[in-house]
Amino acid sequence: MGRAARVLFVDDEETVREALHQWLTLADFEVSTFEEPRAALGLIDESFPGILVSDMRMPGIDGLEVLERALARDPDLPVLLVTGHGDVPMAVEAMQRGAYDFIEKPFVPERLVDAIGRACEKRHLTLRLRRLHAVDDAQGIESRLIGTSRAMENLRREVLGLAATPVNVVINGETGSGKELVAQCLHAFSSRRDGRFVAVNCGAIPDTMMESELFGFEAGAFTGALKRRVGKLEYAHRGTLFLDEIEAMPLAGQVTLLRVLQEGSLERLGSNATVPADLRTVCASKVDLRAHSATGQFRADLYYRLGVAELRIPPLRERREDIPLLFEVFATRAAEAHGRTVRPLSARLIQDLAARPWPGNVRELRNAAERYAFGLDQLDGSQEAATGEPQPLSARVDAFERDLIRHTLQETRGNIAEVMRLLDLPRRTLNEKMQRYGLNRADFTE
Repeated sequence: MGRAARVLFVDDEETVREALHQWLTLADFEVSTFEEPRAALGLIDESFPGILVSDMRMPGIDGLEVLERALARDPDLPVLLVTGHGDVPMAVEAMQRGAYDFIEKPFVPERLVDAIGRACEKRHLTLRLRRLHAVDDAQGIESRLIGTSRAMENLRREVLGLAATPVNVVINGETGSGKELVAQCLHAFSSRRDGRFVAVNCGAIPDTMMESELFGFEAGAFTGALKRRVGKLEYAHRGTLFLDEIEAMPLAGQVTLLRVLQEGSLERLGSNATVPADLRTVCASKVDLRAHSATGQFRADLYYRLGVAELRIPPLRERREDIPLLFEVFATRAAEAHGRTVRPLSARLIQDLAARPWPGNVRELRNAAERYAFGLDQLDGSQEAATGEPQPLSARVDAFERDLIRHTLQETRGNIAEVMRLLDLPRRTLNEKMQRYGLNRADFTE
């Protein structure tokens, strides 16, 4: 909760303020309470790292006006309204005007704490996204390698460290994890940034064409060679050559590549003249090249030339805390590129995104975010996500109950007895609710 966990709470009843201050403080929020809203509103601007919670009915100014004034200061600020039972229609109107959520009185502390926690997480994502937009793409690595997880912080530090050196680099990572993006960063932050970044997908080039693609050829070198063509190696002179799926390069091509790297020059097919090839290689592989070289599937001498340094890109499942931010960045970029306004992410959708396996890693997540931006994929299947309209109170309660049970199952790794104890539910009731919400114990036991 600590990343964006400041809470401003406005209520004209002192006993309510004192009770809520105690509850939220115990939940590790930084809480400031106010009898009237003006002082609280004065603390809000576009950089305010927290949220606003306000009672709906107060003397002088009501919750709708508090909402309007708060959103005038920052349209993306999460505002939660506390309302009595008779004020639910007004609260629904407030949701339509931009309120993040509303809580009915009397409420249990856990319900309020959970809603505030989700709102704070949303605020954190918003502020983080703004900082990314404020960074100059040509200078800031954080706007390219996105994420606040420790794994991504370490990766950015390693990339910047290696970019400052002339060594060749091998990047290891699963499909869709962003190997080419890391290679581009190694080039962009290096002394070769003014040279070309030339990408070659070794797995997409037929063996019979590998030599001509890499070395180029003179006119008449073979049938169909009507004019001179510069190869990828020569084209990358004084720049960076990115060899994707390097493990797919045939052994004959590996021999000729090694010679170029050793001598710093090459000959086009059909020519006896040498041309310089001053280049740095960055290679990407889905397999362990060291193991491949040990078994003869990849030349060991080439591996040691290419793999002076190695980088490992963590798969998305190892940095789940980055998923909501990445999704929002991708969706926002797609929407802006086509003149659209991206729909805000609901708290339930954020949870669903973080819980998905994402076997295709960042590439799969980006595709899902772009579909979401264009309204082609609702992802969570909820009416709220599909229409942008607030859900009825009963649907909100169901969604909260489902998420609470699912979260408890995740925390206990499917230990039903522990779930029953934590939620104070009899076995039959828990079974009925799990069946109702489509929750299967087996999905949480691994």
